[in-house]
Amino acid sequence: MAEKKNKYSVLLPTYNEKDNLPLIVWLIVKYFTESKYDFEIIVIDDGSPDGTLEVAKQLEKIYGKDKIVLRPREKKLGLGTAYIHGMKHATGNFIIIMDADLSHHPKFIPEFIKKQKEGDYDVVSGTRYSGDGGVYGWDIKRKVVSRTANYITQVLLRPGASDVTGSFRLYKKEILEKLINACVSKGYVFQMEMIVRATQFGCSIGEVPISFVDRVYGTSKLGGSEIFYFLKGLLYLFATT
Repeated sequence: MAEKKNKYSVLLPTYNEKDNLPLIVWLIVKYFTESKYDFEIIVIDDGSPDGTLEVAKQLEKIYGKDKIVLRPREKKLGLGTAYIHGMKHATGNFIIIMDADLSHHPKFIPEFIKKQKEGDYDVVSGTRYSGDGGVYGWDIKRKVVSRTANYITQVLLRPGASDVTGSFRLYKKEILEKLINACVSKGYVFQMEMIVRATQFGCSIGEVPISFVDRVYGTSKLGGSEIFYFLKGLLYLFATT
């Protein structure tokens, strides 16, 4: 039986996810309902031109305003600010961050919650590189880039987690607020800095192996510029942590 005092706020930043959003929301609702945990889904849409917000409004009608909380913004303003914006409206004492493109399966959420309770962890991070974790649907180039980035980060920063670039995590709300306020990075480096800062601040980190599946609809937002900024951010963190 779930503890009534805990509530989990799922932050879903979206941009051009109209095809993925209905399914990811249905799955999140399904697994939370089955496991009897209290929850809400906060959708932060950054002015998607494909009609994502209109789809979100229909989902709000289906599931209710207590479960689907719409907090759109006019344009893309970055992942970190999306989390800050979402947290302002979150009523849960735990925050779950995940991608809306179906690469993170909500079936792992109950495992995140179970792991958090086991050790009263400040952070629980999904890992593709430990236990039964894995990546599916990527070509060899992207797998090599991800593995290499993760390996270099492990060597230089010793972050205390096996997957530093993943974005499927559970945080105590106050811990996430503290980490976001301390982070200066943007883009994909942001997730790495979050976990590095967590270790720096002495936060306890648990891990749950996950299967990462490449997006079903739409195109990946990872490009050459993101790789450049990742390396730049890595060097910055190496020099400052």
